[in-house]
Amino acid sequence: MSTAQVPVLLRFLTQDAKVPLATAIGKTPELQKANLSSADQIAKADIQVLRDIFKDQKVAKQVLNAGKRVSKKRGAPTDTTAASPEKKRKNVNITKESTPFEIESALSLPTPSVPDSELQGMVVVTNRAPLVLAFAVCVLRYTMPEQPISSRLSLGQALVSANSRSKAVSLGIENGQSAEEEGWGEGQPVVKVLGREIRVLKRWDYNPREGQPTAPPIQKASSSNPDLADDFLGNGDINDADKMPPLWGVDLEAARSSQRNPDSKKKTGALPIYTAQSARSYLLRSISNVQKTPTPSKSKSNTAKGQDNEESVACLLSAIDFVCRSWATNLNKEELDRRAWVWYLKVRPDVQSGVQGWGQKGQVKISDILALRNDS
Repeated sequence: MSTAQVPVLLRFLTQDAKVPLATAIGKTPELQKANLSSADQIAKADIQVLRDIFKDQKVAKQVLNAGKRVSKKRGAPTDTTAASPEKKRKNVNITKESTPFEIESALSLPTPSVPDSELQGMVVVTNRAPLVLAFAVCVLRYTMPEQPISSRLSLGQALVSANSRSKAVSLGIENGQSAEEEGWGEGQPVVKVLGREIRVLKRWDYNPREGQPTAPPIQKASSSNPDLADDFLGNGDINDADKMPPLWGVDLEAARSSQRNPDSKKKTGALPIYTAQSARSYLLRSISNVQKTPTPSKSKSNTAKGQDNEESVACLLSAIDFVCRSWATNLNKEELDRRAWVWYLKVRPDVQSGVQGWGQKGQVKISDILALRNDS
């Protein structure tokens, strides 16, 4: 099992099998050695193998039954089928006791359960801001590969906020200088995300691999396996002074507002930041799929809607990643970053311009995004 599958297994153990997170992390390497890396494989496991791993018959049965339940719900794919992500997801639960690895695992984004061949026909519904966030999170994987998923989400949300304020000013919804223009970001480092300068806070004391369970060597990327196995952790070395440490996007508007409100909670150190949890939540609730056969008389439950949204986000991110990956070997990081903004402009929802179209949702065809692989 590659490290990229670890968060999927952890989510299954903690959410479906109700195993405490600390226990789940400790048992992951043993499950890996026993080739039990997915709910489908666990469903077919011998109870004695699970008993030997968990050292508790009740917990072993609990895990086996959860595996059978999840596998049955997904139609029990064969062993040769790649394990699809768990569909039942809860809100990110991060506590003060969570290790960096646990935090990054919880923040990892969904991957699609549909085969690549079916992406072409999909259509999602969203407004422009979440689509900007999706493009930013994907392109940062290639322009700043050392950054873990928490940093990519924070930087992407900082970009969305800056763009939204600029749009609000242009429409006359807001006026006056921005916090950046008033100098609130003075002295903070700057990085570029989709061509826009973002003020950042360096997290020198943060190692995303802290707390990571022992596992076999990570499989390196290759032509047949272009995805880095530990993508959600980033590929940076915290001890390498020449590499950028994990970053937070600084919320300059909140910094300015906190002068009037000293009780502002949005702080890390001395500066408010864009939290990865809120960015992830925003992404998952702001993108949905187009229903081919709508049934207005039967409203979906919140759980079903959440699962549909998650699948839509997964497919959208996968399509954008295909495009970024196809160009990453031909463009340098600066050009890839600039080009990504052009790609976004080509596929953004076609909504009414002006104040009346502010925040309006529209359709985005996945096929239009995939066509960008041939963009000239």
